[in-house]
This record gives sequence, C-alpha cells and structure tokens, in this order.
Amino acid sequence: MAMSQDLSASRDLPSLPSQHFDQPEHDYYEDHSPEQEDDNDDFFNGAQNGGLHPNASYNPAVGDYRPAGSVATQSIRSPSPPPGPILDHSHLRPGNQASLLSHERTLELYRANAKKTQDPDLQFEFAVFMIDASKSMPIPARTPANVMEVEKAIEKREDLIREAMALLKRLADRGHPQSQYFLADCYANGIGTPKNKQDFDRAYPLFVLAAKHNHPDAAYRAGVCCENGWGCRRESPKALQFFRKAAAASHPGAMYRLGIAELNGELGLSKSPKEGVKWLKRSAENATAEFPHALHELALLHERGIDNVLFVDYEYSIELLAQAAELGYAPSAYRLGECYEYGKMGCPQDPALSIHYYNIAAQQNHRDACFALTAWYLVGSPGVLPQSDTEAFLWAQRAAEAGLAKAMYAVGYFLEVGIGTPANMEEAISYYKRAAELGDKRAAQRLRGPQTQPQHHPGGPGSVLHRGQGEDSNQKGAKDKDCIIM
Repeated sequence: MAMSQDLSASRDLPSLPSQHFDQPEHDYYEDHSPEQEDDNDDFFNGAQNGGLHPNASYNPAVGDYRPAGSVATQSIRSPSPPPGPILDHSHLRPGNQASLLSHERTLELYRANAKKTQDPDLQFEFAVFMIDASKSMPIPARTPANVMEVEKAIEKREDLIREAMALLKRLADRGHPQSQYFLADCYANGIGTPKNKQDFDRAYPLFVLAAKHNHPDAAYRAGVCCENGWGCRRESPKALQFFRKAAAASHPGAMYRLGIAELNGELGLSKSPKEGVKWLKRSAENATAEFPHALHELALLHERGIDNVLFVDYEYSIELLAQAAELGYAPSAYRLGECYEYGKMGCPQDPALSIHYYNIAAQQNHRDACFALTAWYLVGSPGVLPQSDTEAFLWAQRAAEAGLAKAMYAVGYFLEVGIGTPANMEEAISYYKRAAELGDKRAAQRLRGPQTQPQHHPGGPGSVLHRGQGEDSNQKGAKDKDCIIM
C-alpha cells in the first residue's frame, strides 16, 4: 500500500520546465549561500566527501568522475518463493513504448533540478555531467556541404562548456573544494580555456585553495606544479610541503613521489633508501589504477635488493608485478610477459600467461609488448595462440608507429618479402630508413645493399626470422629457435 501511495504521489509531481538544449542559461542558479567569507570555506565543514557518490574518485588523466563501486545490481529470483506474500511488480515493468531519454532531454531535466537545488554538491555533479557531455557530443566531419552544421555543433559544445565553467567558478568562489579542484583540473587540461591551451596560471591557485580544504588530490597536484614550475616558481621545499600534506591523507601518488625522492635524493632531500622504501610500501598498500607505480618500483627493488634495507625476493616481486598488472599498469604486465616467456625470476615458461600479460600491456600501446606479440604470432602456440603472419605484421606495425626502431626494421622486412602483407619494396625502404635514423644497424646495413630486389637476409645472419619444421613448441626455448627477429 505504501508503494502504491508513493507511485501515485510521483504522478502528481509538477512537470519540470524544459529549456532548449542549444540555448543554455548561465545565470539562473540561485545563490542561497551566506555572505562569502575571506577563507572561502562556507561549504567546507562536513562536505569534504559530499555529493551523490561519496565514494567516487576523480580521474585527472581523463577528466572523469566515477563511483568506486558498481552502478547497478542484479536480482535473481530463487526457484521456489519464500513463505509470505509476494509483491507484484508487474506495474513497474516497462511497456512496449518505453525508451531511454534522449541526451538532450536528460540534460534539460538535470538542468532543471540543478536550478532548484540549494545543494552545492548536486550543482557540482551537474557541472561535471556537462563537461563529460561536451566530450561525447558528436562533431560531424567537415565537408564543403556541411560547414554550417559543423560550426553549429561546435558552438553547441562550447556553450555547454561555458555553462559548466560558469557554474564551477561560482561554486569555487563560494569555497566548494571539489569545484575548486575540478575547475583547476579543467584549466590544467585546456578545457574552457582560450584555444584549449593548458592554463596553469589559473589552475595552480585553485589547487592551492582546494588543498587548504584538505583535498588530497589538490595537494598532490599543487606539489607537482611547484616541482615543475607550472603556474608558479619552481620550489622544491614547497613541493615537499604539498606532497607531505597529501601523503598524510594516504594519497598513493604523493607517497610514491616522496619514496622516489628519498631513494634518489631529489627535491632537496638526502638519499635515504630506508625512508624511500617505507614510503613506497605505504603507497603500494593504497595503490589504485591511477597510481600503481609503487607496486612496480617495489617489485624491481625486490628483484635486485638493497643492502641492509631490502632483501631479494623473486616470489614477492612477481606478486607485486601481478597486482600492478591487475590494475592495468602496462610496464608491470610487460615484465610478467617476459618472465613467463623466458622463465625468469623463478617463473615457469608458460605461453598462455606470457601472451596474456603481453596483451594487457599491448592494449595500452606498450610498444615492446606489441612487438613481443609479433614474435608469438609468427610461431604461434598450440592450444593457446594460432600462428598468423597477418597478426604478426599488424602488431609489428603498431610497435613501429609507437617509435620502436627494431619494429620498424621488422615491418620493413615483412613488406620486402611479403610476410602477412603484400610485398611493397618502396614502403619497405621507407621503414628501413626510419629504423636507420633511430640507430638500427641492421636497417643501415640493408640500405647499403640493392634497393630494387628483395633480399631474404637483410641486415646480416640472425637478423630475420627462421621457422623450423617439426619443432616441439612445448620444449624449452622452442619459440626462440623458431623465430629470431630481435
């Protein structure tokens, strides 16, 4: 009965005013805040983790604000119903005419709610929504026939960004820490700035303001600005101050930076491996997908050890690399791929695991991992990876485009001989030239030979691939016997 009353009440709600999508209003948000205080902290008390998603985390790399957990759950009905009355939810099922709201209608409803609310966190989330929406707005490819359409789409996107930036500025002026940080990040990434250029002169003061309100990410970013002289003078002592403030709040990036500084004697600190390892361990305990670096660094340290500070432990090193790889850190995934390919650090030779970890790194355009997949595809692995010259060529090409000289040489050879791609001598020579410019000796040697006819061993013996017949791919080192392209 209560549910029916709630549903009927929802039907009596007044309709929300709709506004035209491409003509947003910029000054309609009611300012219900008290008089502005000098330290801009009228929203600070009790609102450090506010908003609809208190567990959300903002990703400065992509400019996105996402909840930490899942946004949806699934309900599975058991085979036999439990005793007692069962509610009939048939009236909640979508009808035949049900459909998702259009993007423009969603924005209109969101705007109407943000206009009426007095909650700065809700207004902040609407501003973030508008920035995200502007990134996904389609801009048609410019042609002579649609110039006006393209200009209109660009203007609509810019209007949306201007509206969001105006709202963020108002909230930031009223002392809302999340808005101060997000606005600073927009400036730092060239969002809402003239010609979309980075503007650290405006970003840095806002990072500092948010840091004063104990925003850990802002303190970390302010430290990075001070270290590099972005929007301020380069001051190592001030950078250390901000890093320590963020580290006190368990910010993994700040703790990692302090650890590296202690290890290498940077930022005006004297070398202290013991303190450096301590900070790296704390960062590793709090590692995230944004800051997995301490896991990787600790793994490398355990691989070689530090006298009287850290002992060699291959097993723990592999465990740390696996944790970082699970967070999507490409260098760790590539290192694991090597370990399982060649049996390093006590790992068994395992083609499946090697290819798995190489693939994690390669999907993030890690050039060495892309080239490692080239070698695997050239010979294949029974039951794991089918042999494919075409895939080998494509991965080598991807590694070459990422700037790997030996991959450029390999692509040149594939094009010269016709492996995985039609032979093309002219294009092969262009790849050889690019590789030679980066210091590849085999490519330079090939360019000294005739350039009109293909050579099956350019660059000297052992510099191209050899495929053996009847090799047992499960034997130790069989892959290296079948394919030599490095």
